Amino acid sequence: MIIEVKVPSVGESVTSGVVSAWHKKSGEFVNEGEPLFALETDKVSTDIVAEKSGVLETKVPQGQEVKIGEVVAIIDDSKQGAEKKEQKAKDKQPEKKQAEPKKTVPPVAAGADRGRPESTTPATALSPAVLRIVEEEKLETEKITGTGQGGRLTKADVLKAVENRGKAEPSEVAVAKAEEKSEPREARFIRKKMSPLRRKIAQQLVMAQHTAAILTTFNECDMSAVQELRRSKQDEFTKKQGIKLGLMSFFVKAAVEALKAVPVVNGRIDGDDFIQNNFYDIGVAVGTERGLVVPIVRDADKKSFADLERDIADYASRARDGKLKLEDLQGGTFTITNGGVYGSLFATPILNPPQSGILGMHKIMPRPVAVDGKVEVRPMMYLALSYDHRAIDGKEAVTFLIKVKECIEDPKKLPLDF
Repeated sequence: MIIEVKVPSVGESVTSGVVSAWHKKSGEFVNEGEPLFALETDKVSTDIVAEKSGVLETKVPQGQEVKIGEVVAIIDDSKQGAEKKEQKAKDKQPEKKQAEPKKTVPPVAAGADRGRPESTTPATALSPAVLRIVEEEKLETEKITGTGQGGRLTKADVLKAVENRGKAEPSEVAVAKAEEKSEPREARFIRKKMSPLRRKIAQQLVMAQHTAAILTTFNECDMSAVQELRRSKQDEFTKKQGIKLGLMSFFVKAAVEALKAVPVVNGRIDGDDFIQNNFYDIGVAVGTERGLVVPIVRDADKKSFADLERDIADYASRARDGKLKLEDLQGGTFTITNGGVYGSLFATPILNPPQSGILGMHKIMPRPVAVDGKVEVRPMMYLALSYDHRAIDGKEAVTFLIKVKECIEDPKKLPLDF
């Protein structure tokens, strides 16, 4: 029976995708539940598995864009018995030992020195004088044309070979030049289609710029207290929770406290209406080889530091492996992005529509700052809040960012539950 492998629906708004990789080749036997190919869409990348066991026959090449519902391969399950029997027969066959080739020793001319290197031409075909030159000069006799009777090598032939050795023949030079000319030059540019995810990111960024009045406000925070708290609690936290106490969980907690203090930042504009969210689903941007994705930490206000760290680590791992689901990326109310992991010192993040705010973290740098009238070197981080000025006023944005700063500089203001 022939089973058609169709592109499944992976989301309500997804209409197409790209077969980014075939895990099995055409003609191979596949087992039920085994991954067949990776489908990359503008939102997620997911592996499509075999519904039945059988022999696979692919219909589209790797890298081709396909529509939802399109047939990309077939599986012939009637061949599975034959395939398995053939494989078992191969497994039972004993390995045959290869016969070792017989070694032959060329005859040595009478009177020849046995300590000299052997000639590639039988010694009986050469005169003693010619043999001596061949051995002393280590000539390859098969590459020398003999002019003697019956093609026999003469002394003049081998002396001429010694004289011409190292000089490339005209034909060889011509071939080398022809090969050099035929070698393709490196292209000045390469044109290739953008991946569905990259296209979606581009559309979202342009839409954000065109549909929102984006403004960014900045501040900086002293990371000394958080760093000291992590150092003092790390061993105990790791031993108890089975995961390290990271930096992002502090900022998620601080963002939740700031959103509670300034609720408008947790809302969004919908046409002529403003929707105020009373839940806290925080998006945490994750960079992958395919592009930036923003999985959502659900009900962040109800989760402990350990829960947040587990969620973030799990999302990061699945994002890198291309195993995020569509529902993992939908419905966030606010986003946090950390350019500091790549070394960014200062940047203005772009909104993640339809959200009204995004917090940008940056690299921690030791800098001289004034502390109680004295100059001290402290680990400082620049913070940036980009917001939709249509919904959020400058006072509210600044108040939000200061609240985040206060929670980070004094972690006791956070619900610490180590």
